[in-house]
Amino acid sequence: MTTVDTTTIAFSGPDNVGKTKQIGILNRRSGPDSEATGPLDHYDPRWAAIKDRGMGAWWFDDGPIEEVADVLASSYLGRSRRSARTAIRFMDRGIPMLEASLAATVAVRENLDAANAAQRTQLLLKPYQDDLRAAEDAEYGVLLLHHEDPVSGTARSLSYEPSVTRVYADYQRHLHEQIHRLVRDGRFDKTVVVGGRRVVAVQDEIRRHLHQVSPVVPARALPGVRIVALGGMSESGKSTAGEYLRVRHGYGRLKIGHLVEDAAHRSGIADPYRIGAVVQAELLLDGLDRYCAAHHFLDRVTIESLHDHASTAELRRMLGDQLTIVYLETSPKIREERGTAGPADVVERDAVKGRRGAAAISTLAHEVVNNNGSRLALERRLDRLALARRWPLRRPVTAPVNSLGLPVNLESYLSALLDRVTGTPPLIDLLAVTGSGARGKYQHGWSDLDIFVVAAQESTSRLRQVLAELESELGGVKLGLTIVTQDECRTGALSSRLLHVLALIGSGALLPLWYSPGLALPAPDAATDVGTSVEAGIQAAVEIRRQLLKGTPDLRALFKVTALLAKVMLRFTGVECASDDDALAMFLHREPGDPADLRSDARDDRRKAEELAHSVLGHWLATMSSPEPVRKGMVR
Repeated sequence: MTTVDTTTIAFSGPDNVGKTKQIGILNRRSGPDSEATGPLDHYDPRWAAIKDRGMGAWWFDDGPIEEVADVLASSYLGRSRRSARTAIRFMDRGIPMLEASLAATVAVRENLDAANAAQRTQLLLKPYQDDLRAAEDAEYGVLLLHHEDPVSGTARSLSYEPSVTRVYADYQRHLHEQIHRLVRDGRFDKTVVVGGRRVVAVQDEIRRHLHQVSPVVPARALPGVRIVALGGMSESGKSTAGEYLRVRHGYGRLKIGHLVEDAAHRSGIADPYRIGAVVQAELLLDGLDRYCAAHHFLDRVTIESLHDHASTAELRRMLGDQLTIVYLETSPKIREERGTAGPADVVERDAVKGRRGAAAISTLAHEVVNNNGSRLALERRLDRLALARRWPLRRPVTAPVNSLGLPVNLESYLSALLDRVTGTPPLIDLLAVTGSGARGKYQHGWSDLDIFVVAAQESTSRLRQVLAELESELGGVKLGLTIVTQDECRTGALSSRLLHVLALIGSGALLPLWYSPGLALPAPDAATDVGTSVEAGIQAAVEIRRQLLKGTPDLRALFKVTALLAKVMLRFTGVECASDDDALAMFLHREPGDPADLRSDARDDRRKAEELAHSVLGHWLATMSSPEPVRKGMVR
């Protein structure tokens, strides 16, 4: 007979901490090289009679304490002696838990304090001490705790029970005290505090540690993966939503049926749809975990379609805030119009799904999307959903008007504007100066006064009136005012330039002059900011050629758009330059000649301006030119 070199991982912890759940998920995911040893009552034939007479009464009342100790010790030792058939095995309750649970039982039955209960337990277990020590030495002990404080841990353990007797509550209090004593004695190799975390978050911590103990244990459990689960009745738009999130936001698109059936096949389950909801949810989790581990570059996926209420509830419990459930709600008439099947087929499919609780999934949903409108409206809702996960909401930090270093008349203008639009109730949600005026580099006669405003559409008419009243205070300076709504910010329905402004505000690089109390705006990530700036580059390249084709180009406009194109290209090298001059200087640093003279003269000298524009535009066009074809027989 071949001997298997087995690593034994023993999970210990108080009641309701999740030992059995964590072992089940870990064992299924670790594959054929692992096994779970099962319940303790499988290892002593006396448990059957004990259950028949009532386990609670035997344990706490009429079972001789010596018999309780013997049955427990025999069960623990019988399990440890069982021959292992795999590289790793998982046990529910290690040897230290025998001591903790027996000591807690003695404390309740004989009204002992923790210290005396521990001593009494050592006497009861003395006949088995050598075998127990050997068994414990062969285990790698993982302890799951509700809380670092035994009192708080006891309260949390009891909170999961539908009803609690005085005896059971007393037992749990003593059990937590004994477990924490064993922690202080160094009886466990790893302690994991569960707290209020979800199952998968705890599983990930367990795996990160145990993977170092045995490579059979997977390294991680869905680390950083965001899951959007789509539900709804027939023809409600689930497939449309999943495909849009895949194409527009880079989600992997997965089918729940395939994931469940694949995991069931690996587990030897013939029909995964005739098992309990909890196991079905665990199979889905296993399939999802395997797929994401094999496609480690994915950090967001959709799964479709949710049809069972109970398994969806369990999936939500396990995944916590990694999961967003989206239920698409559509009227029967519109579903018939959108569907490829006839009305009778839609009704029949709805009836099947209804029996499985598909409609009730809406009560579990994080987002209920009314999909009776246009596809455009659906896509904006999905944009908002996807970006909410990627772009954190942040409260801006403000700066006073006099910190901008603007001319006195413009400071006065901004102060008057703020006075009129930030009253009670305010007309706007946020106001920020952008461009050179925000960087202390305003140049009279050259710079515009660029202002970014977040405000509701209803404020437009009143804002127009305020701007008209204050126009004379600008002193001829051109005002570039851009207004967007909060919804446009949160759905990303912005040009690349405005997205960049939002990113600057979110990072603290651009400080608004005012924002309404409680306002928090999304902060686009750097990768999105850089990626979408291609749009600005395309527009700049087109505008440069428009200016070059004019008989008399607008030198100011040509210089600014040339600088914009240089900024876009620099962003792709990891360099961010807000100033036109700085951007051009850095960009031209790679060119021969005297870039400083070329840059400074380009503001007023048409030849130099056109030379500068051609140089920057040439670099832009070079990024998309085709390489020379390799002729047959040529070696490069």
